[in-house]
Formats: sequence, structure tokens, C-alpha cells
Amino acid sequence: MRRRSLLTAALAAPVATAGAVGALQSPAQAAAWSSSDRWATWQNGGYTLYNNIWGSGYGPQSIWANSYSNWGVWANHPNTGGIKSYPNVSRTLGRQVSNMGNVTSNLNVTVPTSGSGLAYNTAYDVWGNGHAHEIMIWTQWYGPVGPIGGHQTTVNLGGRNWRYHQGSNGSNPVYSFLAESQFTSGSVNITAICQWLVNTGRMPNVRIDQIQLGWEITSSSGGRDFRVNSYSLNF
Repeated sequence: MRRRSLLTAALAAPVATAGAVGALQSPAQAAAWSSSDRWATWQNGGYTLYNNIWGSGYGPQSIWANSYSNWGVWANHPNTGGIKSYPNVSRTLGRQVSNMGNVTSNLNVTVPTSGSGLAYNTAYDVWGNGHAHEIMIWTQWYGPVGPIGGHQTTVNLGGRNWRYHQGSNGSNPVYSFLAESQFTSGSVNITAICQWLVNTGRMPNVRIDQIQLGWEITSSSGGRDFRVNSYSLNF
């Protein structure tokens, strides 16, 4: 879906656990699907992939996929402020937090982690009651990017420490969780995060709708590759 939040504050140094993936041309040429269309979508296995170049001042971006769990983008967005795109894989849950069960996710991504003109985050975007509430879960980031709202607390959920920020993008509240130790491969307990928000009175008992994973790309000068090697959403 179109992303409506904006990044503000700059954060600490990037993770150094993954290097840049090789040229996009090889996986794209061999992929089951690819597109350079701004609003390209592709459905596979109950999931939808979005190229989703929603911001202004964007450059070229191409998406490719073999499946919902193996896909990527090549993006060449200029080194200017503001998010240019949020390519993502999405699935709708449609359950209230109190009745969502144990929803977890595993991911393994390869991302660029060096060079100038590069700013992005690897993030889940979880939507409640349509687009009335937004939960962002950042696993990794690089460059001058940051969440909406100030840091409120650090909390351990699902075996990980998360720095919690809360604010508003002008349309809806945004609840952001940033991994204290960034990672490009691992698991996220989405239920634990949602239940903590409800149990602490920060968010009502909303219906969790779309659960998305992708990259908010602000800049990727010269062309950079972002790749999902494996992904699962378990519920």
C-alpha cells in the first residue's frame, strides 16, 4: 500500500552483517515476474508484492520476484530528502489483537551497507483498522533516517530489545519499534509487539489488517540492490 509516514531524526551507525548483493540483472532476467512500473503488483501464494514508488522526486526502480519469499528491487533514487518508495510483500490478517493468535515472521535479506547517497530502512509495516493505526518494526537501517516521534522506552519483546518511538504522521498514530541490535536475518514476534501496545494502553484493541515487509528507500544513488532471500509469515 502507499506509505504515508515521513522519516525525521537521524539514527546511529548501520549494521555491518550483510554486503551488497550482486547486479540485479541476473535474478531479474531469471525471475518469474519483473516490472519497472511505478505501481506494479504481483500476487503469489496469498501474498501481494508492490513496487510502490509513492514519494516525490523518485528515480528508476525495478522489482523482480520468483515467489513472495524470494524477491528484490534495484533502485536508483537521488540523494534528496523524503521517502521515495516502499517496495514490499503484503498479506492481510484480519484479526483483532486479542484474537490474533501467535503471529511471527522470519526474514533473511541482503542489503547495501556502504557508500554515499544511501538511506533506507528494512521494516515491517503493520496496519490496524484499515489505515487508522500504523506499527513499524525496523530490523535494520542505513544513513540519515529515523522514526516518527521521540524515544519513549526500550522493551524486550519476543526475545529482542526494541527502542520504542511514538508519534503521528498527520493522518494516523505511528508506533515504531527499532531493533536495539540491528539484524538482516532472524525472527520477529508480531503478536508480542501488538499485545504490548494494547496492554500498556498505547493502542486500542484494533483489527490487524495488512502485514508488510520491505524497504523504505530515501536515496540509493547510482543504483543499489535490495533482496529478500527468504521470508515467512506464520499464523
